[in-house]
Amino acid sequence: MIKLLCVAIVAGLVLESNQRSLEANQLEPKFPCDYATHIQCWTDWFDRDDPSGTGDWEVFSLLRIENPGKICLKPIQIEAKTLTGLSAAAAGDVIFKSDTASGFVCRNKDQKITKMCNDYHIRFSCHSPFCTSGAPGVCWTNWYDRDLPSGTGDWERLSDLKTENPGEICDSPTYIEAVTTDTLTPAISTGENFYHYNPSEGLVCRMVDQIDGECLNYKVRFGCPCG
Repeated sequence: MIKLLCVAIVAGLVLESNQRSLEANQLEPKFPCDYATHIQCWTDWFDRDDPSGTGDWEVFSLLRIENPGKICLKPIQIEAKTLTGLSAAAAGDVIFKSDTASGFVCRNKDQKITKMCNDYHIRFSCHSPFCTSGAPGVCWTNWYDRDLPSGTGDWERLSDLKTENPGEICDSPTYIEAVTTDTLTPAISTGENFYHYNPSEGLVCRMVDQIDGECLNYKVRFGCPCG
């Protein structure tokens, strides 16, 4: 009887261990989300408030309640932009809070020039398993800045970036994002003309295409399918 009991206990432990391993494997994200040092999984953009009252209150706790399952419990990073695509720094607003625990708060009383905050939307970067749990999101690569606009322009081509950063960018990105390296102004808001700006080719700004004959310096990142 004792031997049978021991065998049953051992079998149960083995079964439990195998079950845990199976569950762990099911949660293991596929490329590119498993490259934790290179890939970030971002949520959708959220805009729950506007600055018509005391300011723009994009509070994390309220956003999670209003969007169940769409934001992970402990985000890694937060990103905020105006509805026109500007970062808070580029917009010139004084920000009261911008962190993963509190969310984003811009108070009208803190503004010195405009007297009112811009209208912002925010998103959060989450751990990789969240990216494959069925929640909406896209896996973003690191930011890359391989060229300077000192020659013919700023050439941030996908083919070159993949060669110089092996394994960090998926084969067929579905999104591209580009901002200036100094003010983080979105490329689409700079007014410059781009020879290439798409996820299959990357970004190319040629000086010959610009009215003033100059290109700004850009950095780019690519959005890859999660899972």
